[in-house]
Amino acid sequence: MAEAAPHHPALPSGLLELCALLGAPRDSLRGPEQVAQRKGVKGPSSLDPEVLSVFVPPFVMKEDSQPAAVNCMTLAKNRKRSFRKKRERPRVELGKGVPGGPRGPDPEDVNIPNGVDLLALPQLCFPGGLCVASEPREDCVHFLVLTDVCGNRTYGVVAQYYRPLHDEYCFYNGKTRWEALGPGGGAAGCFVPFAVCVVSRFPYYNALKDCLSCLLTHLKFCKDFEVDNHIKDFAAKLSLIPSPPPGPLHLIFNMKPLQIVFPSRADPESPLIDLDLHLPLLCFRPEKVLQILTCLLTEQRIVFFSSSWALLTLVAECFMAYLHPLQWQHTFVPILSGQMLDFLMAPTSFLMGCHLDHFEEVSKEADGLILINIDNGNITYSNDEEVDVPDIPLLAAQTFIQRVQSLQLHHELELAHLCTSTDVNEGRASRRAWQQRLNCQIQQMTLQLLVSIFREVKNHLNYEHRVFNSEEFLKTRALGDQQFYKQVLDTYMFHAFLKARLSRRMDAFAQMDLHTQSEEDRINGMLLSPRRPTIEKMASRKSSTPHAAHRRMVVSMPDLQDITVPELPPRNSSLRKIQTTECGSSGAVLDMPPKSTHTFKIPEIHFPLVAQCVQAFYADCVAQLSKAIGSLTPENSVLLARYFYLRGLVRLMQGQLLGALLDFQSLYKTDVCVFPADLVQMTVESLSAPERTQAERTPELLRLISEVMDRPADAPKADDRVKNFELPKKHMQLDDFVKRVQESGIVKDTSVIHRLFEALTVGHQKQIDPETFKDFYNCWKEAEAEAQEVSLPLSVMEQLDKNECVYKLSRSVKTNRGVGKIAMTQKRLFLLMEGRPGYAEISTFRNIEDVRSTMATFLLLRIPTLKIKTASKKEVFEANLKTECDLWHLMVKEMWAGRKLADDHKDPQYVQQALTHILLMDAVVGTLQSPGAIYAASKLSYFDRMKNEMPMAVPKTTSETLKHKINPSAGETAPRAIDVLLYTPGHLDPAEKVEDAHPKLWCALNEGKVIVFDASSWTIHQHCFRVGTSKLNCMVMAEQSQVWVGSEDSVIYIINVHSMSCNKQLTDHRASVTGLAVQDGLQAPSTVYSCSADGTVLAWNASSLQVTGRFQVRGGGLSAIRLHSGRLWCCTGDSILVVNMNGYPCQELKINGRFKETGTSFRGFQLMPEQEQLWAACAGYPDVYVWSLQDLAQPPQRIHLEDCSEINCMIKVKKQIWVGATGLSQGQLKGKIYVMDAERRTVEKELLAHADTVKTLCSAEDRYVLSGAGREEGKIAIWKVE
Repeated sequence: MAEAAPHHPALPSGLLELCALLGAPRDSLRGPEQVAQRKGVKGPSSLDPEVLSVFVPPFVMKEDSQPAAVNCMTLAKNRKRSFRKKRERPRVELGKGVPGGPRGPDPEDVNIPNGVDLLALPQLCFPGGLCVASEPREDCVHFLVLTDVCGNRTYGVVAQYYRPLHDEYCFYNGKTRWEALGPGGGAAGCFVPFAVCVVSRFPYYNALKDCLSCLLTHLKFCKDFEVDNHIKDFAAKLSLIPSPPPGPLHLIFNMKPLQIVFPSRADPESPLIDLDLHLPLLCFRPEKVLQILTCLLTEQRIVFFSSSWALLTLVAECFMAYLHPLQWQHTFVPILSGQMLDFLMAPTSFLMGCHLDHFEEVSKEADGLILINIDNGNITYSNDEEVDVPDIPLLAAQTFIQRVQSLQLHHELELAHLCTSTDVNEGRASRRAWQQRLNCQIQQMTLQLLVSIFREVKNHLNYEHRVFNSEEFLKTRALGDQQFYKQVLDTYMFHAFLKARLSRRMDAFAQMDLHTQSEEDRINGMLLSPRRPTIEKMASRKSSTPHAAHRRMVVSMPDLQDITVPELPPRNSSLRKIQTTECGSSGAVLDMPPKSTHTFKIPEIHFPLVAQCVQAFYADCVAQLSKAIGSLTPENSVLLARYFYLRGLVRLMQGQLLGALLDFQSLYKTDVCVFPADLVQMTVESLSAPERTQAERTPELLRLISEVMDRPADAPKADDRVKNFELPKKHMQLDDFVKRVQESGIVKDTSVIHRLFEALTVGHQKQIDPETFKDFYNCWKEAEAEAQEVSLPLSVMEQLDKNECVYKLSRSVKTNRGVGKIAMTQKRLFLLMEGRPGYAEISTFRNIEDVRSTMATFLLLRIPTLKIKTASKKEVFEANLKTECDLWHLMVKEMWAGRKLADDHKDPQYVQQALTHILLMDAVVGTLQSPGAIYAASKLSYFDRMKNEMPMAVPKTTSETLKHKINPSAGETAPRAIDVLLYTPGHLDPAEKVEDAHPKLWCALNEGKVIVFDASSWTIHQHCFRVGTSKLNCMVMAEQSQVWVGSEDSVIYIINVHSMSCNKQLTDHRASVTGLAVQDGLQAPSTVYSCSADGTVLAWNASSLQVTGRFQVRGGGLSAIRLHSGRLWCCTGDSILVVNMNGYPCQELKINGRFKETGTSFRGFQLMPEQEQLWAACAGYPDVYVWSLQDLAQPPQRIHLEDCSEINCMIKVKKQIWVGATGLSQGQLKGKIYVMDAERRTVEKELLAHADTVKTLCSAEDRYVLSGAGREEGKIAIWKVE
């Protein structure tokens, strides 16, 4: 590499970290003892290998072009650490390299990368020893994983080859001398092994193996003194190749005769996969693969054995990939040489690999090891001890085995019907494409396995306090699976997994969990009430009773391979694809085809490698990347971003810092997920004063510089520890009690916990002792366990809806309809008859007219009796509930009140909250067990009390117009204000799944949080994700695939509606982005206009994301913009300014002396083109003002809104204006909506919308209007448009 100016930043290294030539010392080969040994001994002789030459980048210096090649003996001072603790320090002898090799710089100038131990490297490159052979042997390759003291890994690929031993090496008739002399070889009949080792920061196993294969074709036929030059040129090529950024762009390099492909990782969170992931499936049966995965998940001490050094690393790395996104946290050394076997005595968990020759020795000497023989597929234990390795959960195991057996693992079967390819690179490309598809299937299959094992962990997490209730999680596991989970829950790997879950990381696990989530789980995500098994689950449980019995019989078996899986399809050994519908959806590999990939061919590198040639190579790279960028349309933003990244990197290597920064600025706007912030910051810091001045004169670069340089310094790392739930040991005041209940997972809602606190402290000091909390917790959990065990006859289940759950079951009681148990679901009460099991409906909560608790007289006894009167039956239901009567009276009344509120407000959350209340009542009564327990439980009778104390009927107009309410804050500790709403219609797009093509509702909450609802079912489509950390002000849809979000932090965030990811940010504004407007032209692309509080208006090309226009509106305070008749209408606080598309003022409407509300500002405005009207509202006033667009100078018509205190927002819907406001209702401030007729300029409807102010409104295709409430309520209401 050409040396840059002194102020240039340290560049990221290419693919190569180090290249080394290893072999026997030349002196040992030439000594008389060795010569005698060679002539007198027929067998191979063993020598001590050493590093002969080391090549590290950069290979081009400023002064000359000498390579950085040095003899290993001079590098002793550069060693980091040795695998061998007692090894002596080598002698320092300068200049003892390969004879004729070029002399390099002073070894003190050579920087050996961390993690590369040059003293241990020879053992790893010749793990079986260096043996002189009597005849040439085949070249071979194996792979290394090197770890430094900080745990950072580098990867090595080693190619061994043999050369004849000669004093002079020459050619005869085009053949080497040893070839001409026949199989006996050279004069002495000796062939000496050499090894070339390439070390990289990236695990390019296949690519570097191919590279070394190309190198060996040159090394085997060159003279001794030419070896170093060939290796130096090879290493220099690799050092110039940049590593591809995460994404779909792979790099291709011509190494002659092969085209080498360097794949990229799929995304920044994914591992780089450049190996054949099906290798373990060829070596082991699926049951054995599961056993090995269990050993890894339980962090055992594992040793792989094979007669192939290459397979040791490849198979171990495959299993590491199978675990993703879980990560092995312990020692990982897949190859141990014979001198390193003492590593296996380590007491901690590890994964290591040894040659099969050492199997017996290791098996006898070490204790507690899992010994895995790759060659025969067996798993045994050292010293014939039984290691406590549990079975993987059975249902997950069976599904995994089915999926493995559906895979096509043999490429030859794919080729059977094809002609033989006559182009080696074409054949390799076909094989690579097949392998990529298979790798994708295997990754999806193993990820599905992990999701099925750990999916329900999230149900026992408390995100606010970072607590995992492991005890309750274990109780929900099948008895035969508990040992597995007990061991896994104690591992470092699982602890890291919990940290990621509690941080809500959207990694591969979370994405697969979301993708495979059932509709029931999706709906449950919106429910506040505790979960109970639905009727559908009960029915499925009953139908699988024989299978459950089978499960109980086999879960205790010690070895998973002994399990006979019922009705598994045979391995797919033909070209016919197994029909996944026949083997059930659970057994089919999830049909997620690999994402399409693209390639960029790196230009040829010309030698000699002097500075001019390197610069020419960089210039070729920039030219080809620029050509590729120019050929792409802006829609290909993912690919464009990768080209910008590579061109910026190459320009940095050229020393063109400003050009590189421009590329990184384009990258930042195109895909921020691969933006190299640290590298850009170093580049900015390296700019000279003139360069910095020039950069700051460019608006795009000025913002980029401020973005990276003004980044907050690394804040103290937040406490990300995971706490296990423990019962309290001391008395609790209210705040501590709230925290403890939330940690327990019983209830999250703070207001509900406050009522619970009141209930548990009635008549006592306002604190709760540990014993009371423990009793309450146990009562709650016992009720949960009883609910899980409820079993209804099939005849009863047929009478209920599939999503109903039994929340409470009474004791057996006498009723006027027979003897039985009263059951309560979220919808109804029914009698579970005894004797002949049967079903008798008591009433749905909607049909109840009255509920009373009375005393029935039987002989001389007075028995507490519950009476329920329903609208559909004349006969009153009576049940002699005895001691349970008062509690059931409270519970039924609360559910009745909750059902009425839910119907009145069209909000099912009331029913869910009522269920929480009645279950808490039950637990409180069970906890206190005192005469005052019922009175205490009545403190939780919130809705019944609300109905009695504040009988507030929903106005008829409101009830008729309101269709539904949803709660984006469900599951949170408190409601959150709805800042912005956006409805986007559904589009059938090839990039989307059918369910993703549904219309969506985008809801912006506080601190940059966005929740997406499926607007066809009003269920959550995408749980909360963040776009920045500031308040969001506005949202629009552009190009049918983008949602633009304007933020208080001055950034416009662009969300891809297909991937639900936010990888693009526009940072051209300098103040809060307050408004967005889209101009859809007849031809794409659309133009998006954005405005900010400082008065800046920008026009954007929605496809290229380039600024196409910019102007400043005088006065500042810009709060909204609208498009009308080719002009922009800008609300600037005290005026509404009309400008043309270039920013020149055309008209202005000011709040002046004639307009009596001086001292105020415009709160918002709407244009009604058909009526030629401008509607506006002012801050702090309950009036709407209407101007004629024909003459804005005329005074407006003022329309007063009754019982309104302030207007917050307004939208146009058909020929109506909907106004969101804060108004009075029965003396209290509520959220109101006024529906106004634009033609008659009158209020048509006054809707009582929310318990808090109406903050935002949006229209859904002019059929519905959606309103968002403030933080006191935090709900979204859906209104029908007349």
